[in-house]
Amino acid sequence: MRWANYNMASSVPRALLSVSRPSHNMSLLALVVKPLAYFGLPAYLIHRLSLSSPLARYYIRNILYVCSLSFCSTLGFCSALPLSLVGKRYNVNYVVARTFYTIFSRLSGVHVIVEGEENLEMRPCVFVGNHQTMLDVLCLGSLFPTGTSIMAKKSLKYIPFFGQFMQSAGAVFVDRGNSAVAVRSLQAAGEGMKKRQTSIWVFPEGTRTSRPYHDIRPFKKGAFHLAIQSGFPIVPVVAENYWNLYHKGVFNSGSFRVKVLPPISTKGLTTADAGDLAVRVREQMVQVLREISDPNAPPPPASPEALPASKPKVNPPVDAPAIPKETTPVPSAHEAAAPQSSDVSEERPATPHSEVTSEGSVRRSENDTEEEEGMVMVGRPR
Repeated sequence: MRWANYNMASSVPRALLSVSRPSHNMSLLALVVKPLAYFGLPAYLIHRLSLSSPLARYYIRNILYVCSLSFCSTLGFCSALPLSLVGKRYNVNYVVARTFYTIFSRLSGVHVIVEGEENLEMRPCVFVGNHQTMLDVLCLGSLFPTGTSIMAKKSLKYIPFFGQFMQSAGAVFVDRGNSAVAVRSLQAAGEGMKKRQTSIWVFPEGTRTSRPYHDIRPFKKGAFHLAIQSGFPIVPVVAENYWNLYHKGVFNSGSFRVKVLPPISTKGLTTADAGDLAVRVREQMVQVLREISDPNAPPPPASPEALPASKPKVNPPVDAPAIPKETTPVPSAHEAAAPQSSDVSEERPATPHSEVTSEGSVRRSENDTEEEEGMVMVGRPR
């Protein structure tokens, strides 16, 4: 009887202890619920704010863009070493681009519709695309092929996270301020492409072009020299003008089209044909850009580059009234022997757009017209 009472008494504390201990399932649930409780409400409030204010949406999505790109760049930098060890270094861009598109397209609601994706199978080659804004990285993420590096300006090398990722992924950096160094970089890139049988992506405009009308800046010839020297074809990639989705102060949700054109062969071409090839490819890309973009956009203005250089107009001479010829008096011997004053300077005619300074020199105004290297330039650059 005593032992029975003891067992019953000892069993009570065990039952109470078993109830008071948290189960394993409850601890896992807490790990999920706590972060949602801490971050869910702020995220919901930010989302509501972005829906109510276009300006707030613009800044919030730009912050999300930078954070997503930094995260993916860090991921690319960390994955570069293991991929290099297995001989897949030039797939780092592919991994990072697809990861960035997966993340940011869901955060921003901006999606890319790719057309002509079968033309991406032509490799190795030189991909050339039109460059609009930073949102082009999202465009790259939707279709970036494997075994492809990027050509970029040298200054991008020093951007934290992004620059280190690009270096680890084998990007080709070009110093646009030094032509000799840039040529050597292109030659080394061409030799490396032939040796490794890899492709490269280039924005031949050299700068971003974000405008409401549909046009592309004149192409620089570096990418076309590279394609001709390596013997690789050129694959143009045209992104629709997404001005209605993104420009300064505007960041809307939606979708835009990207069209991959058939490859253009460079066989039989020499470096002397690079300029004509650049013009031909640009004209084809401009035509496609206007086909796939908003037809209600304003027409592009007359391009100054398309106009032939002309010399400044010279007004025909107007018959001036006859002026009676003045007789010059002959100086006397004493006046001829006297030295001329150094303060008297020779008069110089002043044009309607110039003025004579106190030293007697003619100073041009800012509206004067000069002709330099076959181009008429009105005004001096500031």
